[in-house]
Amino acid sequence: MDQAGLLRQYAAAYETPAFLEGDPSWFMHQVSGARNQEMMAFMAAALSYGARSQFLPKIQLLLDASGGEPDAWVRSAAYTSLLAPGDTSCFYRLYTKGLMNSFLSACRDLLLDYGSLGEFIPAGPAIGALEALCAYFSSKGLSVIIPKDCKSSCKRLCMFLRWMVRDGSPVDLGLWAHKIPKDSLIMPLDTHVLTEAGRLGLVSSRCASMASARKLTDKLSLVFPGDPLRGDFALFGYGVSH
Repeated sequence: MDQAGLLRQYAAAYETPAFLEGDPSWFMHQVSGARNQEMMAFMAAALSYGARSQFLPKIQLLLDASGGEPDAWVRSAAYTSLLAPGDTSCFYRLYTKGLMNSFLSACRDLLLDYGSLGEFIPAGPAIGALEALCAYFSSKGLSVIIPKDCKSSCKRLCMFLRWMVRDGSPVDLGLWAHKIPKDSLIMPLDTHVLTEAGRLGLVSSRCASMASARKLTDKLSLVFPGDPLRGDFALFGYGVSH
């Protein structure tokens, strides 16, 4: 089987409801309503780095604390009972409880000013959404959680946009399919994905930058025309199987 056929085979095998088990995307499927799903997904994406065994329980903690209503939980600032302002104790790795309070307070400001994450996001290519999110949270001094610009791969934001934009998927929600073309999405790239893509000869770069992410996306567009991020499932499947 040629490389393109192999990737399509892996995508078909792994883009299934079973993919949700043990994946941070699972959490957005545990709440109802677009605004709740947007906020749950955004919180999950913000925490999705390091070992899954460590960050998944932290996302679960936020879901439990919100009572399944993360949008209202953030809007009402109810998170302060769990994450006190200025608390320097660790919440997860580099994130203190006080930093998480600042992050959720910035999310609250965004919701109150714009109505929802979906209403904040500009219509058009995905890069515009990435730039808007980076600029907003950078202005709040939160570049520890959200990259200050799009020079890095912005892996977690690209993953978040995949969840929000891709429709017709048992994993991704497609809530913003009407705002952002899915052929403009950019591959969520980290060193692991870069290694797998390199083994397949899709990229030669060793740096997980935005330039590398876009090059990989262009290659995947040839295999999955109009929907390059179906290749995210393909590379996941390839990594599991090799």
